[in-house]
Amino acid sequence: MAHHDIDVAIIGAGTAGLAAERSARRDGARTLLIDEAFRGTLCANTGCMPSKLLIAAANAAHNARGTGVFGVDVGHVEVDGQGVLERVRRERDKFVKATRASFDTLPAGTCIQARAHFTGQNALTLDNGDTVSAKAIVIATGSYARIPEPFEGLGDLALTNESVFEMQDLPASLAVIGGGAIGLELAQAMSRLGVDTVLFDHGDTLGGAQDSDVQAALVDIIGEELPLHLGVDVNVEKLDGRVQLSWSGASSGMRAFDRVLVATGRPPAFDGLGLDAAGLELDEHGVPVFDRTTMQCGDTPVFIAGDVNADAALLHEASDEGSVAGSNAAAFPSMDAHPRMPTFTLTFSDPPLAILGEGPDENTLTGCASYADQGRAKVEARAKGLVRLYAAAPDGRLTGAELFCPGADHMAHLLIHAIQRGETASDLLKMPFYHPTLEEGLKSALREICAATPVALPIGRGTNDPPGA
Repeated sequence: MAHHDIDVAIIGAGTAGLAAERSARRDGARTLLIDEAFRGTLCANTGCMPSKLLIAAANAAHNARGTGVFGVDVGHVEVDGQGVLERVRRERDKFVKATRASFDTLPAGTCIQARAHFTGQNALTLDNGDTVSAKAIVIATGSYARIPEPFEGLGDLALTNESVFEMQDLPASLAVIGGGAIGLELAQAMSRLGVDTVLFDHGDTLGGAQDSDVQAALVDIIGEELPLHLGVDVNVEKLDGRVQLSWSGASSGMRAFDRVLVATGRPPAFDGLGLDAAGLELDEHGVPVFDRTTMQCGDTPVFIAGDVNADAALLHEASDEGSVAGSNAAAFPSMDAHPRMPTFTLTFSDPPLAILGEGPDENTLTGCASYADQGRAKVEARAKGLVRLYAAAPDGRLTGAELFCPGADHMAHLLIHAIQRGETASDLLKMPFYHPTLEEGLKSALREICAATPVALPIGRGTNDPPGA
């Protein structure tokens, strides 16, 4: 047993915790990074990277099946489920190894493997018997895959994003519960890999898209690949080694599946932290109330960053929040407020879904561009989806967007940068758009916004497009 008297203690060694430790140490603080396993980041282990590896395999199979439209016959496409999952784990483990290697670069004595428990706003006890006194503490414990009570009795028949990649082979059939980003991505991927997949959600929308036209396109296009049952309540039981589902609401039915993937959300990981002893004000969901610009919990020396604060569960947000939390923890009680980045979320469905910036209100100017007849998309036999751009009156300054179309994951970066810089639709139309590209498809939406403003279209830019642009 030992006592650690330091400046900043960070609980959790994921993306946010690592960023907080680096930031605090850079600012001169003596730091202690506490984690129960030091297994690496969520992104590398069970999030971004393994899911994209699975999606890459699924898209390869899907594209191979679709070569006939180009006059290319590849014959029967066979998916080796064991081979797919073996590659997912093999490449995943390389990413994990790289993240774990970052722990070795930290100064000696910085890391301690243990579970932490608050005994005061500046004090922790660890399950190895050690105690910690710190001028400030950063909570960065992340989130966990929750299995709701009706599914708890299914045992290993119930999968989460933390266990799905450990399967030795693909199941013959799969029910996916939840139509958010995780459920949508994995349901489409499994379907493309030949798994008989059905997606269920209590809500009547997919992927978080708010625009009705974007949402309709999302449901129609994804619904062409796999059955969707939205707006339903699901009951589940284990029957003869399989999962028996019955559902009612907007639709009703009953069938058995080999496995069920539960993707109903990832709650903050507070178990065992003893937040009561820290004297923090909690919201109605039991999450500490904090300032988004400083990451400080009330006026206490406790800061919170990453998925655990249930605010913006994205890697780039976790990294930014961790950096801000670490810097302010090192300087406590001094505090610097940092403006937040605009909303920027991507769902790696096909087509991808991107949601950027602010949603519309009654004064918002909008522009729409369909990709059902877009030139480059037609060339590649993937002409589907649409874009909705949002702008402020009177000058057409871009404020947000929803994209569900080919190339949305790349075009979203162009648009989020424009939103950050305060650029207008007219400003973007002054840019060169090469022909034929997917980016050209944005021009009709930009022109629609310009038409609603007193700003004239740039002369010669975007007014004489070639056919199919």
